[in-house]
Amino acid sequence: MAKLKSEVEVACPCCGAILVIDKNLNRVVSHQEPPREDRPDLDRAAQLVEQEKARREAIFQQSVDSEKTRGDALSRRFEEALRQARQEPITKPKRDFDLD
Repeated sequence: MAKLKSEVEVACPCCGAILVIDKNLNRVVSHQEPPREDRPDLDRAAQLVEQEKARREAIFQQSVDSEKTRGDALSRRFEEALRQARQEPITKPKRDFDLD
């Protein structure tokens, strides 16, 4: 923005912002906030996003692997139950009125 002769730049003593004041209007025409010390660093943010992406991908891969082995575990349990059922003798179930 072009600076006029009637405009004066002043630094705020409280916050350190740069104020542009027009003497003819007796008003603040513009201001510029000072750089904050706690401002997030975009390079760091990109790194954090990448780390989070890698963490999510690792959790997803672990979930996929556990689902793959889950089927194997269920089939092993089924085979064990089937083997146990084949070894038991076939008997007629007892009913309550058969006991009389």
